[in-house]
Amino acid sequence: PFHPPKSGAAENMIAHVCEVKCMEHVHWALAELLFNDKKVAKATHNMFAYRFHGDDSTLVHDNDDDGEKGSGAKLASLLELSGAENVLVVVSRWYGG
Repeated sequence: PFHPPKSGAAENMIAHVCEVKCMEHVHWALAELLFNDKKVAKATHNMFAYRFHGDDSTLVHDNDDDGEKGSGAKLASLLELSGAENVLVVVSRWYGG
């Protein structure tokens, strides 16, 4: 786990990354993490961003900040700046114990 600077000792962040090539992959991966992983399901926030090219070569991308203002957009921006494709990134954040 990562402890953000200027955070309390009980604040943790963990990133999950997987390859995605279609919306079905995105939906499956999110369901696995958010509904089937009890620890991730209990996170205070689960922010995510994904980016891949569809069958017609159009860029498919989106993000969600789960109430952590702007975090999804920042993740999406990092994916774009790094040129990452075929990827889903989910960052889980816990406050407290």
